[in-house]
Amino acid sequence: MSRPEVRRGTVVAYTDVACPWSTVAIARLLRARDELGLTGQVRLDHRCFLLEDVNSSPLPKRFLESEIPVAGALEPRLGWRPWQGDPADWPVTSAPANEAVHAAKEQSAAAAEELDLALRQALFRDSRCISMHHEIVAVARECPHVDADALREALDDGRARAPMMRDYREHRDDVQGSPHFFFADGSDAHSPGLELRWEGEPGAGFPVVEHDDPAVFAQLVRRAAAGVS
Repeated sequence: MSRPEVRRGTVVAYTDVACPWSTVAIARLLRARDELGLTGQVRLDHRCFLLEDVNSSPLPKRFLESEIPVAGALEPRLGWRPWQGDPADWPVTSAPANEAVHAAKEQSAAAAEELDLALRQALFRDSRCISMHHEIVAVARECPHVDADALREALDDGRARAPMMRDYREHRDDVQGSPHFFFADGSDAHSPGLELRWEGEPGAGFPVVEHDDPAVFAQLVRRAAAGVS
């Protein structure tokens, strides 16, 4: 095992676009950064923790739909809704969407941050099938910092997939789950500020929030900004 290298002013974020809990965490971290006036000093370096590979399973619609109301109550500003489309249109994989975020990193960290959050909202708010390339590109066209044509070319030739998967394989054992953040001072935080338990059988029961402390994200942003001039 080897921990990921992290530059000062950067938060290395291992997540899956289709994970509700990492969506809550990403939204909170970005908000804390903006409220602290550190947007120009702290950037996310999005990495992939591919849950469908971890679980050897397609994206579980029934399981996620039991999580969405609970996650949505934590961050209602994201506008969460249960899947509104035809069940047959449910995306069974998030790999292309995660790949798109990594491809956007070639353009800029801001492009990757913007596309990542937009894809999460496309799934959890707008019921869009983010496993389809045309849908991913359509979401990208709604992001001011993303060159959607360049992104489409990157998806067509697959240039981001191999680096993404290589990093995932290399650090999979270092990552406890989605989300897991790593910092330049050697510290890390898995699912910061949030403790959950599951009531009943997964997919039939529901998650219960036992502890929630959004204030921890301001501390994490300050940690990432430490030493940055």
